[in-house]
Order: sequence, then C-alpha cells, then structure tokens
Amino acid sequence: MLPGSIQITGEALSGAEIKDICDSLKENSVRLLSVRGCQLSDRDFGRVCRGVAESHSLAQLNLNLGVVSTIGRTKQLADALKANRSVQTLFLHGSPLLDAGLVTLNGALSTHPSLVSLDLGDCMLGDEAVRLICGMLPPDGAKSGLKELTLSANPAVSTQGWARLAIAVAHSSQLRVLNLDYNPLGDHIAGMLAVAVASSRTLEVLDLEGTSLTNQSAQVFLDMVENYPTSLRVLVLAENDISPELQQQISDLLSEGEEDEDKDGEARGRLVTPREKPAWVPHSNSSSSQMVLMTSGLGESFLAETEM
Repeated sequence: MLPGSIQITGEALSGAEIKDICDSLKENSVRLLSVRGCQLSDRDFGRVCRGVAESHSLAQLNLNLGVVSTIGRTKQLADALKANRSVQTLFLHGSPLLDAGLVTLNGALSTHPSLVSLDLGDCMLGDEAVRLICGMLPPDGAKSGLKELTLSANPAVSTQGWARLAIAVAHSSQLRVLNLDYNPLGDHIAGMLAVAVASSRTLEVLDLEGTSLTNQSAQVFLDMVENYPTSLRVLVLAENDISPELQQQISDLLSEGEEDEDKDGEARGRLVTPREKPAWVPHSNSSSSQMVLMTSGLGESFLAETEM
C-alpha cells in the first residue's frame, strides 16, 4: 500500500490519536503528517518525535502554529531529525523558536540528507538564526541544500542579517523559492535582494508582499529584468506602495521570459504546495496569470522536483 497522509488542524489530540499517528509512522504508512495548531502534551509530542525518527516514508512534516512551543520540544524535534533520513519538507511557521531554537535545530537541519524545503516564518528569529540558515544555502553545489525557504514575518532581523542572506542567495546553487513577505525590509534591503536575484542562477520565485517597498524598489527590479538575464519567474509585490503601472511592466517582462522558456522546451514541471501566511493577511487560493501578484494572499509556493 502506498503511504498516505494524516492531516489534523487545531484539535486537542487524545492519547489514542497519538498512538495511531505513531503506529502509522513506525509502519511507514505516512508520507505527509500535519498537526498544525494542535494541542498535545509534552509526553505525546515526544512520542510523535520518536515516530518521526523511526519513519522511512515521511516526506512532509507540518508542525505549524505553535506545536513546537518550548525549547524542550525543539530539542526533541532536533533529535528526531538527526535520526530521520526521509523528511524533505518541514513546516515550523508560527513557532516561538527564537535564535536559541535555531541553534538547537541547526545541526539536524544542516546535515539532513533529504531536507529541501523549510518554513521558518513568524518564528521570532534574529540575526544569529539567519547566519545559521545561510549555511543551509551552500554555494556551487558544494553540498545539498535548501531549494525553498520561507522567512516571512521575522521583524527582529536587522539590515546586517538580511545583507548576509542576500549574499548567500546570490551564491546558492540550489535555492529556487524565497519567501520574505511581511518583513519590514524597505527599499535599501530590496536593492540588496535585487543584486542577489541578478546573480542567482536558480532563484525563480521571490515573495516580497507587505515589505514596505516603494516605486524606488520596483524601478530597480524593472531595470534588472529588462536589462539582465535572470532565472526569476515570479515576483510578488502586493501590499506595497508601488504603482500598478510599474508592477505591470515587471509582470510583462517576466511573462515574456516564461514564454521564451516554453518555446525553447526548457520549462520545468512545478508542484504548488500551500504555506502559511500571517494571520492578518486575507488568504486566497485563486490563481493569477500575472507574474507580479497585485493582490495579497499568494499563500502558495512550489517545489518542482519533490513529488508529494
């Protein structure tokens, strides 16, 4: 029987439900486990972590919205990930990790043989955490690294932290999706990111929704896509102080690049998977043909080579 999925949201999990989850993990009958926003005791969280450690089938683990709520749970998760070899996608959005939590998880995350997608949005991270995350974006294929990274809504990161990330993105040989929405970046940091995008040979999606940008940033991105070759295919600029005209110009240029790729027969298959957006942002699953999204709530990203 092919592995299936267990998806539970916002419930208080009983001991019997935890046992069923753990049995399924140990029997390798689960490919996707999501308990986002669920309440469970520390003892039961430990049981789930032991199941994750033993599973060979689990590819996607969603612990969003406060499930990893203490440093003790963070340590248990780190131990589980050190033993696990199969998880490809890890969602921790809305977990109060702080920099100390990333320090605890770093050894497991940076050496995991299969992890390619990581959501650390709204995790109260700072510069130290970003420094560690940059180590998961190795240059020039030196080792395996992340293909999709979400750092939405981490306002404690400083300009220095974002500059460090921009350098890592510029040299990453694998990163394809970067979600930085709802961080107070401003035009100066956006300029750094534009340079990183221009340098990157792999980055295809950049989400800058609600990041305090103005027409100044948009003009820099317009100049970049108009005058330089880029892998970028999707740029999200919604909820910023940017004119519709500039957004449309960027959209048209990115659309032309997509059409040229299709004509050359090089377009890659893509899988769209949901991700968290900050709770104050209207969420929408509606699609748009434009490459610069002008309405809030993208709420989705892709991981092209991971079949879920």
